[in-house]
Amino acid sequence: MWLSDFRLVLADRVIDRGALRIEDGLIAEIREEPVADADVVGHGLILMPGMIDMHGDMIERELEPRPNVPMPMEMGLRDLDRKLAGTGVTTAYAAVSFSPGSTYGHLRSYDHTSAMIRALRAHRQHLLVDHKVHARFEVTFPAALAVVQELIAEGSVDLISLCDHTPGQGQYRNLEIHLANVAKAKGISLDEAAATVQARIEEKKRTVGDLAATLKAISQHCALHGVPLASHDDDTIAKVALMQELGARISEFPVTIEAAREARTRGLYNAMGAPNALRGMSYSGNLSAREAHEEGVLDILAADYHPSAMLPAVLVLARADRGGLAAAARLVTLNPARVLGLEDRGELREGLRADLVIADDGDVGYVRATFSRGRLIYSDGGVSIPVTRASFG
Repeated sequence: MWLSDFRLVLADRVIDRGALRIEDGLIAEIREEPVADADVVGHGLILMPGMIDMHGDMIERELEPRPNVPMPMEMGLRDLDRKLAGTGVTTAYAAVSFSPGSTYGHLRSYDHTSAMIRALRAHRQHLLVDHKVHARFEVTFPAALAVVQELIAEGSVDLISLCDHTPGQGQYRNLEIHLANVAKAKGISLDEAAATVQARIEEKKRTVGDLAATLKAISQHCALHGVPLASHDDDTIAKVALMQELGARISEFPVTIEAAREARTRGLYNAMGAPNALRGMSYSGNLSAREAHEEGVLDILAADYHPSAMLPAVLVLARADRGGLAAAARLVTLNPARVLGLEDRGELREGLRADLVIADDGDVGYVRATFSRGRLIYSDGGVSIPVTRASFG
């Protein structure tokens, strides 16, 4: 199948009017000019690699759209799958958590999270997008260590991030903003929010145990099984140094520019949220993804909680990036592919998977069609794509 007259977004440049051929689910050929009698004609639309989302928090909302209103797991997985395909995500790491006292309640319990991970793995072959598992390990919850190690050993986890959501540091280092957010979310007074937060801090002191031993155990287990390790919400140079020594390759959502700079110096990839980049600010008052981009220390954009923000965020950053669209697109394609060990995807190159996105950069930008391994998995009908055995098989 030939796709012609597109702006092809390569890893280092954009071909203004190029063509790409798909064969057996792979990119078979790329040309610098349009071809005659193409199967799909782009008329100048963007053709870029399928986006790789290394951190998406959406699965819990699909399984329980309202508190204590659970839906069948298979239905929730299918709904999320279709939404991701429609936003141009072709590889998705579902971020699931083992965390006590969470606002998600039982959704982050041992049993429910383990069942969610195993269900996702079991249904992968029936879904449109290539789904993987990103397990968020709360380091102050050592009781979950054995469960997480079991899941890693059985091959059910593709990425581990080390998290600490205790108020007063990390994501919640600004207690004033955190207290206001807690009060608003729970519909309580600031005094009541302060009491709730203090109780959580005290709970950490009682349950954390030997934190150094927990960190060492989980990092060694990841190294043993070849699972990439990320650090979450780095806020100090010292924390970045510790995480790098433990083997972390990614600094997820650094909350200060100093931490982001240190991560880059130490060879870690900095990953931040696409909603943050699109809006130009962090909802919790932490580092702006645009500031990190301007400083040259932003490496990856993740959906975080809103995959629809990924393409618009890339287009926003492309306007300010010296490398233009090609450089901004690497934040959601080649860069995550490299750090996560996905050597078969992430760029438009002959021999790689034909994971592709047809996009329009009008308005805020929107996805016209998505292909996974050369198979059409989403179309808004705006581009004429022949319905053939090749395109859907």
